[in-house]
Amino acid sequence: MNQAGDVRLDIIRHGEPVGGKRYRGDKIDDPLSPQGWAQMQARIAQRALAGRDDWTAIVSSPLKRCREFAEHLAAERNLPLVIDPNLRERGFGIWEGLTFEQVRQRYPDDYRQHKENPARHMPEGGEAIDVFYPRIAQAMAQHARAHAARNGHALLIIGHAVMMRTAAVWALKAPLSTIGLVDTEYASLLSLRWRGEQAQLIGLSNDIAT
Repeated sequence: MNQAGDVRLDIIRHGEPVGGKRYRGDKIDDPLSPQGWAQMQARIAQRALAGRDDWTAIVSSPLKRCREFAEHLAAERNLPLVIDPNLRERGFGIWEGLTFEQVRQRYPDDYRQHKENPARHMPEGGEAIDVFYPRIAQAMAQHARAHAARNGHALLIIGHAVMMRTAAVWALKAPLSTIGLVDTEYASLLSLRWRGEQAQLIGLSNDIAT
C-alpha cells in the first residue's frame, strides 16, 4: 500500500539495439533497432493498460539505446526529462563490441569467472564494482529523493541490464555477488518503491508482447 511521500520507480531496460546482443558497456553507443523500438512501445502500452503509466518525470542514461526513446516519450507526454551520466551501463573494457560467443572463445577463463561472480570478475579495463555500485545506488537515491520532494508519485527510468540488476540488489540489500542472479531481458521492467529513505522491490517482469 502506498503512503504519503512514496515514490514508485519504474526502471525499464532499453530494447534491442542495432547489431543485436553483444557487450556494449558504456562505450559502444548503438541506437535501438526497429525491434527495440517496438519492444519499448509494447512495454509502455502494457503499463498504460494496467493504469501504471502515471509517471510525472523521466530519467535516462545518456547512451542512445536509452536516451532516444526517453526523449521521444518525454516529448510525446510533455514530461520533464533528466539525462544522468551516472546511470550509464557498467564498463566492460576489452569486451566491448564483442558478442558473447566471441568473448567465450577469446577469453574463456575470464568469461567463466565473470559468469560465476560478475560483481568481482571483470575483463581488463572493466569498471570495478566498488566504483560501479555506489555510482548506481547514489544516483537512484538522488532521483528518488528529488522526485519525492516535488511530491511526485511515479518516476520512469530508462536504463541498462547491469544497472537494473544492481538497482534490484541495492533495494534488497543483497550481497553484490547476487547481481548475476537477476534476469533482465530487453525492455524488462523493474519496479521499486522509495519509502522513508529506503528502496523496496515491488516486482520484476520480462514479459512483453511484441
